[in-house]
This record gives sequence, C-alpha cells and structure tokens, in this order.
Amino acid sequence: MTVHQQADEVGAFAEYLRDLVARLDPGRGWYGVFGRRDPAGMRSCLDGVEIPPWDVVESLLADLAALHGARFAEQVSVRAAALYSASAATHDRRPGGRQELVHRLELMVREQHRAAERMRGAGPGGPDPAGPEALAWARDDHERATARCAELRKRLAAVAAPEGWFRAEHPEERPAGTAATDRVPRPRAEVRDPAAGHPGAWWPASDDGTGAGAQAALAPDTAAHDAPAPDTSPAPPAPPAPPGPAAPAPRRKKPRGARFAGLEVDEEETGYAPMPLPGPPAPARSAAPAPRGARFGGAGEEGREGHEGRGGAGRDRAPDALLDPAAGQAVAGAVAQLVRLRAEGRSGEAHVVLCEVAAWPAPRLPVLAVALYRAGLAADWTTLLWEVSSLPPAGFAAAAGALAAAGRDADCGLLLRQGVARPAAEVAASVLALDDAGREREARDLLGAFVRVRTPQESAALAGDGTRLLPLLLAAAREVSVEREWDLVHALRVAGVPGV
Repeated sequence: MTVHQQADEVGAFAEYLRDLVARLDPGRGWYGVFGRRDPAGMRSCLDGVEIPPWDVVESLLADLAALHGARFAEQVSVRAAALYSASAATHDRRPGGRQELVHRLELMVREQHRAAERMRGAGPGGPDPAGPEALAWARDDHERATARCAELRKRLAAVAAPEGWFRAEHPEERPAGTAATDRVPRPRAEVRDPAAGHPGAWWPASDDGTGAGAQAALAPDTAAHDAPAPDTSPAPPAPPAPPGPAAPAPRRKKPRGARFAGLEVDEEETGYAPMPLPGPPAPARSAAPAPRGARFGGAGEEGREGHEGRGGAGRDRAPDALLDPAAGQAVAGAVAQLVRLRAEGRSGEAHVVLCEVAAWPAPRLPVLAVALYRAGLAADWTTLLWEVSSLPPAGFAAAAGALAAAGRDADCGLLLRQGVARPAAEVAASVLALDDAGREREARDLLGAFVRVRTPQESAALAGDGTRLLPLLLAAAREVSVEREWDLVHALRVAGVPGV
C-alpha cells in the first residue's frame, strides 16, 4: 500500500467524522463534552491525526440519534464501521504502530483492573460502599475498558509480529545481565489503554495536575461525582540477574494526547509487566436505579434485566447452572489450546478450533464466554459468536436461548443481529424454533432486527402461509416504526399473503 493510499483511508474516516459532528449540537451531548474537555484532542481526530476509540464514535452516533432520530442515525452509521476499521488498520501499520498498540493495551488493562476494584469496593458488600449512581459509573467504566481491550487486541492481532519475535534465544546469544531461561520469548499480554477505555480517558486532567478533570464531567448534564483515586504505583521491578549489571531500561515518556488525557502515569516508571485481566466482579444483589443521561445512551430502559452497558455487558457473568465435569474439562482444554495457538501466532489453527467449538452443545456457550474473557481472548468470543450465527436454524436458536437463559442478553442480541444475514427461510425456521422453545422475546428480537435491515419484500417472504409468523412479524414491524409497518403490509398484500 502506498503512502497516498494510506492517507486516503485515514482521510476518508476523518471526513466522515467531520460530516457526523457537523450534524450535532456542539453545546450538548457527548460532542459537547469532548469539545469542552479536550478541544485539541477532538480536533486531532477530526483532522485524521489520531484515531478515536470506537466507543467515542458510538457516543457521537448516539447524539445523532437523539437529535435526528434512530432511523436517520442508522443510515448515517452504515459506513462507520468499515471506514473506522480501514483507518485504524492503516494507522496501526505505521512504523512503531504495533509498539504503540501494546503500550496502550497495557495502560488499558490497568484501567480495567482499577475499574473492577472500584466496582468491588463500591458494591453493597464492599469495603467502601457507595450509592447506586457511583456503582453504575464504575460498571460503565469497567465495560468501556473491557470493550476497548477487545478492540486493541483485535488490532494487535491484525498487525504482523516483528521478525524473530517468537525465535528462541541460544544461551550464547543472550546479552549480559539477563537471567538464563529456556522459555521462548513471547509478546507481552495485550492490555487496554485506560484512555481508550472510558470517556474520562478522553478528558484532560485538571489544572492542578491531579487528574480530577476526568471525573469532573462524567456526564454533560449531570453534576460531578467523586471517585476513589486509582492506585497508579508501578509494579515492583524484578530482582537483577547475577551475571552482571543490566543496562537500565529506557524511561517511558509520559503518554500525551487525547487518547491518554486524564491518565495518571508515573514519570519515573521504567517499565512494568501487564496485569492479568481481573476476575468478574460480583453482581449487585439489590436492583439499583439505572443511571440516566447521555453517557448511558438509553441503558436505563425499564424492564431490562441486568446492566447491558456499551458493547455487551454481562460478558463476565457466569451461568447459574453448573455444567457436568466433562463439559468443564472440554471448555478448559479448548481455552488452553486457544491461548497457546494465539501466543505462537498460529491464527489459522486457532480459527479452526473456534469453528469446532461453535458446534458444541449450546449450554456450553455461556461458560465458554466467561473462560475466554478471563483468558484475555475477548476477540475470539466475538469470532465464535459469528461462527455460531452460521449454524443450522435449530442450533442457532438453541445457542440464542442458552445465552438468554444465562443472562447474557447483550451477547444474545449480537448473535440474533448477526443471524439476519441468513436466507429468509432459515430466519423463519429459527424464529419458529425460538417460539417453540418458549423464547418469545428472542423470537421477537430476531424478527425486529430482520425487519430493520432487510427490504419489506424480504420481510414479507418470512410470513409464508401467514398462520404463525404473520402476527409476530407485524408486531415487530410496528415496534420499528409506523412507516415500516405500512411498507410491510403493502408488501404482504402484493405477495398475496392471506390474513393481511
């Protein structure tokens, strides 16, 4: 790819972003927050110098939906993911792009760990219980950090590792001052940029340098909320090796720019090992009032169980039912195999494993989700869901039902939305299978997603003879919009479906 082609890809997304914000009110919503707190960082993204975190783009699209309606926002957002992916890939292929991703991922994992600690401490049984709103903020920060970790890992996986990354060192080739080991050097664990993880990371620190500015504007229309100061002390360095004094590690520069605004990093930090992913925080027993405001983008809808959040909440929630020991051993073995293959750079073989796992019994899926996230393989879970969406209708419906039964509503919704790309006959069979299994809500969600993205004529083909699916189909179209319902009714009449 030439330099001009790379500039075109980055420029195309920057132009799209400028066109998007031109339709927004700079004094309201998330766009107003970004403009007030970090105008220079926002300008660098609009100019194509920086790539904003994906959740920032989602927040801007949420502002657009609030101002111009969900239907208009859907039309504008059609090209967003493709342009963003191409721009991010071009940005990451620059010289030093992979090292920058690794560094951001390390920072993001630390932020994810801090958010998890805040959740545990602010919960009802924690050492520092806080109000429902503070707990909701901590949950949102953790979900944003987790989502950004997955994004950075996918971008890292798409960038080729440097030559010799996985080559084993011979003892005589080791530089003086390093401990002898027979291990094959492997890349550091992928970590998420705390700045890329939650909205506060996009906001600059306060004037006194304490980083309070990130917490001072958690929402555009709400007052500031206090939060415990995160522990940013670096990990203790490893003891020096006996052979001789090692050369001092180069001091990292303090991260600058919009991606790291508000992040407290020790200037004297000489290097640190990435933290392992934190375990899933225990869910709160009492139902706390759902937070409101632009930050949550409709997450406080009544009747929803659990905290769905951005990009798939509940991803660390384990199913209530315990599996048999054989199933647990199979899940542990598959995850261990994936970890090994990913560490060795054998992506093709890892994908084969995911395809095999997709055909497993549906009740294993929720356990696989928890195991993959705990192992740092969130991107593999997304790939696995895509493979599951290609199963025959019976298996597809069983998988959606298993995820819903385990409380993983966001993952179930993602699976159902991916399923709308199937032929109309298979979607109809899946809806009937869900309805037969007592999953009326999931059947309705699948029909609603189909009606949103497919033409009225294709939706009319789902009705068949009109005995069972017609009422569900009309109800799903009615939930989308009155216009979509009338378009569907017209298509049904043209197709000659009885009972319209």
